[in-house]
Amino acid sequence: MARNGDAHPEDRPSQGPSQGNVSAEAGAPTRAVVVVPVLLRGQGGEDDSGRPRLSRSPEARLEEAVGLARAIDLDPVYTAAVTVAEPRPATLLGSGKVSELAAVVKESRAELAIIDHPLTPVQQRNLEKELDVKVLDRTGLILEIFGERARTKEGALQVELAHLNYQKGRLVRSWTHLERQRGGAGFLGGPGETQIEADRRVLQDRIVRLKRELETVRRTRDLHRAKRRKVPFPVVAIVGYTNAGKSTLFNRLTGAGVLAQDMLFATLDPTLRRVRLPHGTPIILSDTVGFISDLPTHLVAAFRATLEEVVEADLVLHLRDISDPDTAAQAEDVEQILADLGVDATDSSRVIEVWNKIDLLDEAHRDRLLADGGQAGPHVAVSAVTGEGIEALLALIEARVSGELQPLSVTLAPGQLGLIDWLYRNGDVTARTDNEDGSVSLTLVATQSARDEIRHRLRGKG
Repeated sequence: MARNGDAHPEDRPSQGPSQGNVSAEAGAPTRAVVVVPVLLRGQGGEDDSGRPRLSRSPEARLEEAVGLARAIDLDPVYTAAVTVAEPRPATLLGSGKVSELAAVVKESRAELAIIDHPLTPVQQRNLEKELDVKVLDRTGLILEIFGERARTKEGALQVELAHLNYQKGRLVRSWTHLERQRGGAGFLGGPGETQIEADRRVLQDRIVRLKRELETVRRTRDLHRAKRRKVPFPVVAIVGYTNAGKSTLFNRLTGAGVLAQDMLFATLDPTLRRVRLPHGTPIILSDTVGFISDLPTHLVAAFRATLEEVVEADLVLHLRDISDPDTAAQAEDVEQILADLGVDATDSSRVIEVWNKIDLLDEAHRDRLLADGGQAGPHVAVSAVTGEGIEALLALIEARVSGELQPLSVTLAPGQLGLIDWLYRNGDVTARTDNEDGSVSLTLVATQSARDEIRHRLRGKG
C-alpha cells in the first residue's frame, strides 16, 4: 500500500501549481514522507451509546493524510499505510519498519516525516533520531495547518494557545544541547533540568496571557451575539467534515467571497452573512471550521469559542460529501463532535442533513437522491457547485425557522396600502383585487412567522 512518488529529484515529473514546481533555489516545497500506521488492536471501538464505531479504510486515511500534507504545500514524495500489529512504546512502529523508513527518507532526500497518528514525546524524539529528519504527528500537522490559515485575531490566539499546550510536554526535545548542564548534583540532576524548567515557566506565562486575551475576545463575541439576539434573525450554522463543501455552499447561498478550495481546512475562521430566504425571512448564515476524525483535544478546547456559533445556532446544516466512499464514517465523526458540544445530531427539528456533491455521482444515482430528498429521512440532496437542490434546501430552512407555508387572504384599507410592498417581499401573492372603495384584497402564501407579522402590522395600521 506504499507509493513512492519521486525517490530521485532528477526523475520528478512536472507538477501543477499547487505543488509549486519550482527549483530549490526559488523555494521548492518541503519534501515529505507520509506514513499512516494502521493499528490492528483497538480499531473501531464503541461510541457512548455502545454502538460499534465505523472504522475508516486505510486507503481513505492515507488519502486524507496526503491531503493534510498538501494543505501546507508539502511535497509527499513517499506515502504508505503501514500495518502495526503491536505498537512499540519507543517508536510506535517496529524496528524493521523504522529502518526501512529511514532508508526511504535518505533515498528520497525527504526533509520531513509525517506520522498520521498521535505520538508521545518519547516516540517523536526517538523517530527523529532514527530517521534523522523532523517528525510531525497528526496533532502537530493539523496545528501547522491551523497556524497558517488562521486570519482573525481570535483564530490566531486559539492556534497559538493550542500549540503551546501541545509543546508543553515536549520541551525536552528542544534542550538536547544542554546535556552538560545540570540542575542538581550527581545523579539527582537531569540533563538541562534547570533550563527546561525555566522554559516551562515562560511557556506557562504565555499560556496564561493568551487565555486572558482570548477571554477578552470571547466577551466581545458574546456582546455581538447578544446584539444579534435583539434583532430576531435566526442563526443557521453550516458544519461538516473538512472539505465537504461548506464554504462553496456558503458562497452559493450568500454570494460571499469566502475562500473555497478542494483542500482540507481551506476555511478556519467563522464567517457570518445575512441572507434573505425566498419568502422574505432574514437569517444569519455562519460558515464554520471543518471537523476531522481524531481531532486533537488541544484544538477542541482551543476552538470551542469558535464552535460556540454552532451551539448558539437555531438551525444546524450538517453538510456531507455524499460522493466520498467514507461519508458514513465522516458523518459519525461530525456527530460525535456535535454531541461533545451539546448538539443532538439526531434532532431533526434542529439539524438538517445536507448531502452535497451530487454532481460527482452518476446520473441515475443523482436523480434518485434529488427525487427522494426529504423522504428517506431528514435530508436534502444538493450540489453547491451546480446549484441543484438549492431551492429545496432554502425551502426546508425557511420551513424550519419560520413555519410551513400557508395561504392567507387580507384586505388593505386605503390607509394601509403602504404595506403592499412589504407583503410582496415577504410572501407569494397569488391574487390581487383593487376594490372600488380604494381598498386592495390580496391572496398570498406566507410562512407562519410572516403571517404573524402581517396580522401585527395590520392591527398597527388599523
